[in-house]
Amino acid sequence: MEFWRIAFTYRWVTSEQLRLAVKTETSPYGDITPEQYEEITGKKF
Repeated sequence: MEFWRIAFTYRWVTSEQLRLAVKTETSPYGDITPEQYEEITGKKF
């Protein structure tokens, strides 16, 4: 998760791009959980 936090902080990825890294039922190969997404971006998943 730390990589994604840094990537978002330095604007290497947008919040929309970061959504692609979230592990869900339809995308089980993600790197972060929806809760971690919300923690990193401050937005609801």
